[in-house]
Amino acid sequence: MTLSPGKQKGLQNISNEDNIIFATAMDQRGSLGKMIQSFDNSKNYDSSLREFKKGVAKVLGNNSSSLLLDPEYGWDAAQQLNKDIGLIMAYEKTGYDSTEKGRLPNLVDFYAIQDLAENGSSAIKLLIYYDHNEDKDINRIKDTFIKRVGDECKQNDILFILEPVSYSHKGYDAKSTAFAKEKPAIIEYFMEEFSKDKYGVDVLKVEVPVSIYNIEGYDMYDNYNPIFTENEAKEYFKKCSNLSKVPYIYLSGGVTNEQFIQTLYFAKSAGAEFNGCLCGRAIWKEGIESYATQNWEGYLAWLNKKGLENLNKVKEAVVNTASPIRH
Repeated sequence: MTLSPGKQKGLQNISNEDNIIFATAMDQRGSLGKMIQSFDNSKNYDSSLREFKKGVAKVLGNNSSSLLLDPEYGWDAAQQLNKDIGLIMAYEKTGYDSTEKGRLPNLVDFYAIQDLAENGSSAIKLLIYYDHNEDKDINRIKDTFIKRVGDECKQNDILFILEPVSYSHKGYDAKSTAFAKEKPAIIEYFMEEFSKDKYGVDVLKVEVPVSIYNIEGYDMYDNYNPIFTENEAKEYFKKCSNLSKVPYIYLSGGVTNEQFIQTLYFAKSAGAEFNGCLCGRAIWKEGIESYATQNWEGYLAWLNKKGLENLNKVKEAVVNTASPIRH
């Protein structure tokens, strides 16, 4: 894999000494704000988001190879990072306009990539909702959008991480059996299509093709819903891995800490050569209640005990399962 000097430096900044990406995701905005206010609705939305992120950066970010933040609420948190921790900045606005067909993407208001680069970002992340069976015109808009961001990253010589997130254009619920059956084909499409040169993507951040609780035999989970045999699931993991021409990392996708760790070991056993992870809620989600209901010291105490415990379990799993990025 040949990268330009700036992109190469960015990749090194966000990876650990073994060339594996162990990044913590802290770019949640709307969903996080709602969760904080569900515990204490007197909390100010903006300042509580900034403060929560600051704690995560200080404790968890500094024990990761890099931290993903957003430019809307994340700059105070970015200041908490040690110099050897890579900073990944989200470029998309949170969520999408549900009144509009196709979940079209939108960029943050006040920052171009050159601004994010000047403010110390090692990499740019773009999330885009995508279903390859969606109307052709909608997908053409999205493809062009990705290419534009890819070009902007090239222009500024900064690493480009694309996060295509699957959804159903038929309206299936993300947790439904019907959607789980369609999901492997969507992830296969992501791996093959978005690792083409024309998009300028350097790293893919992707969902796993099959959730661990949808695999036969993993009945220890409350949300167990066996849809695929172990062999079928392994084939999907392996096929997706083989299709990617760029390094790729897994996102945790809102599963529990235990489920995400089990997923990483399953992926390894399937022969998937993933290069790390960008894990968020599986590490810090339980800390939202501590933040909302305790003082700052109480929140930091949770981060330093339970938060670090969650982080280190994922870190150990990543070290045991991920493949180093080959330069």
